[in-house]
Amino acid sequence: MRKKTLYLECYSGISGDMAVAALIDLGVDHSSLLDALNSLNLDGYRVKISRVNKSGIDACDFNVILDKSHENHDHDMEYLHGPAHHEHHHEHSHTHEHRNLESVQAIINSSGLNRRAKVTALKIFQVIAEAEAKAHNKPLNEVHFHEVGAVDSIVDITALAVCIDALDIQEVIVSELYEGQGTVRCQHGVLPVPVPAVANIVSAYGLPMHLMNIQGEFVTPTGAAIAAALGTGHQLPEHFRVLKTGIGAGKRNYEKASILRAMLIEDLDEKPSVTITETSVSNAQSAVRTSESFEIALNSEKHPAPVKPKERELGSAKREVDLEPIWKIETNLDDCTGEALAFASNQLFEAGAQDCYTTPIYMKKNRPGTMLTVLCRESLIPKMEDIIFTHTTTIGLRKYPVERTILPREVRTVDTPWGKAHVKYTTWKGRIYAYPENDDVANIAEKNHLAFPEVYAMIKALAYDLYGGYSKAMAEPKAIEHKKALPEGDKK
Repeated sequence: MRKKTLYLECYSGISGDMAVAALIDLGVDHSSLLDALNSLNLDGYRVKISRVNKSGIDACDFNVILDKSHENHDHDMEYLHGPAHHEHHHEHSHTHEHRNLESVQAIINSSGLNRRAKVTALKIFQVIAEAEAKAHNKPLNEVHFHEVGAVDSIVDITALAVCIDALDIQEVIVSELYEGQGTVRCQHGVLPVPVPAVANIVSAYGLPMHLMNIQGEFVTPTGAAIAAALGTGHQLPEHFRVLKTGIGAGKRNYEKASILRAMLIEDLDEKPSVTITETSVSNAQSAVRTSESFEIALNSEKHPAPVKPKERELGSAKREVDLEPIWKIETNLDDCTGEALAFASNQLFEAGAQDCYTTPIYMKKNRPGTMLTVLCRESLIPKMEDIIFTHTTTIGLRKYPVERTILPREVRTVDTPWGKAHVKYTTWKGRIYAYPENDDVANIAEKNHLAFPEVYAMIKALAYDLYGGYSKAMAEPKAIEHKKALPEGDKK
């Protein structure tokens, strides 16, 4: 049996909803997909799968319909390409959700998706995060998604991952990306097409691009990230058979119809697998294939997690064993200044270290020293080693893989008498715990000449008030459902 290869024909660009619709059109079961999406810890949307006509062509449409508190302007042509003096007025009140990579990873990890689908979704978000970090000149852990962190984008990317798994795709060939010209409006303002995130992704992953003489944004950051994260090549085989064709519709109306064609093909020059063992090994390798550029946070599962309904127990934390394991790097130093260690630590954090800290120790001959410890993903080991050897006096390192047990968490904003403050919520055995962010507490205390403990206690009390008070948050877990485990309110 030959490998299943997906060909994405991006001659009218590519976006998240177009890609999902095209894959659904290849034969993905609607109910299974919707069950998988229902396992996400997300509210404020519903999904509609239908048939539409685009320039006379029948196509599948995947539509994430947001409620009033989550809606955005992603498909509003007047907003996207209207006059430069267009003002952002709302007839109703809603907030824009700005999630960071950790928040998105927590949503994916706590879902009922199986391992392969989680890996695919997290790879796509990793590509976007790296592109946004470069565009805003910020460390990876400080980047906040805007449009891509919204509910509809998370649903689009998750649905795409589920479809790739359902169709058992092993290879993905992506054509040249056809992009428009001009400008497009987003939450950062009016930006040139291709937008910075798309330009960064295309540059970083060597994606071929063709600019059409048409005004409009045809390649979105999500679409470019899908091409970068999943693409295994850009050239079709010399001889192949088309097994099935799917066409996905976009929502924007441009001079050229926004449709994406997906084909399941077989390479006729490829020798079929002879034995079950060889096929199984090939599929297993494809399922977990990842490059060093992807940094993935993924909960371990001995067996793929079945699709579960919205209400799920939070009885225990899951041990996190990454596709790239977390590694600990250590070195002992007795001749390195505090200034050099502080500088090296900052460089390590900016390069993507999960954590970095120092421990006072006694070394040979009772000399006082410092042990520098770094936690990072496997793909970042060479970068971490280079920083440590460059900026400290060490001449040797120890390193070994470690596992983590983590609780689900999400950062949300809380209104206080001094303005908004961010609070990290987490759950354990159905109970809710709230922890105000240190920087916000410190800023409020300094600006208002208040005691740090006083501000911390006030924000924490307000955070629990969103859930009915501390006593209710500590109530028996049997009354708490996963989808409702965190209080409703503004999300960061």
